Amino acid sequence: MTKLKDKIKNALDESRMLILGAQILLGFQYRAVLEKQFEFLPSSSQYLQLVALVILLGAIALIMAPGAYHRIVYKGEDCQDLHEFTTTVMDIALLPFIAALGIDLYVMLGRFTGGWPAIVLAASVTVLALLLWYGLELLGRRRHWDKDVRNKSEKGSENEMPQTALRDKVEHVLTEARVVLPGAQALLGFQFITMLMEGFDKLPESSKYVHAISLIVMAVTVVLLMAPAAYHRMVEHGENTEHFHRVASLLVVLAMIPLPIAIAGDFYVVMQKVTGSAPFAIIASATILIFFYLLWFGFTAYRRAQITEERA
Repeated sequence: MTKLKDKIKNALDESRMLILGAQILLGFQYRAVLEKQFEFLPSSSQYLQLVALVILLGAIALIMAPGAYHRIVYKGEDCQDLHEFTTTVMDIALLPFIAALGIDLYVMLGRFTGGWPAIVLAASVTVLALLLWYGLELLGRRRHWDKDVRNKSEKGSENEMPQTALRDKVEHVLTEARVVLPGAQALLGFQFITMLMEGFDKLPESSKYVHAISLIVMAVTVVLLMAPAAYHRMVEHGENTEHFHRVASLLVVLAMIPLPIAIAGDFYVVMQKVTGSAPFAIIASATILIFFYLLWFGFTAYRRAQITEERA
């Protein structure tokens, strides 16, 4: 039977695979709005791109959530509840990722194939993803159902925290930083190149300032996420210590505070560009920001209080 620490490590590695795929779509969807050809898309396709962006941001929030959950709720200790939470959010995140991919395929293919061919091709890829990502999983769950029931009966409470080795805690916190970092890197690259695009010059002054602020905030996020590696090399000389684990955990959590601000800021720029309504863009971007904070910090604080009360 696979050890819990290895299950959690595998789950975090799989989260990293998902975020690497999601970052490509995210960078494309943010940048596409400022490309010259975007203005020639039908208005329906432009709004579909907005829908895809919203859906994808939801998926990214879910994929990155285990890091905050692990740091805030369990302070880096491993437990069955963490593994189940990570698995659950990844299962959920795949669905909006599939939807965003299907929409992007339809919009881009529709530019030169026309409506129905684009629908058929996009739907085919979407169905294939559903079959491979959910269909095979359902078949596998049926086959292993009895085994899972036996395992759960032997585990005890899902909130029990066996003593986690320091080496494993350090490995997990660095992996969680690597889960968040690709999304931040993709957005930072987009934010830099955007300021050299022709479409940026046509934005309202307010959107330009919002983008500039988002760029600075994202740069701070990337610096915070890269800091644990530098600290580990320069201060600890590669040694695993409890002090380093605490510092790295703090830096990862701190990095997840400005990240949603940068995401919501550029979402405002995109929304204002497509809809032409600044008030609507403010409401939409504020909603995105609140969703990220509630998932990463509100829910985790609630779970932390709930588990503390159960153990009292």
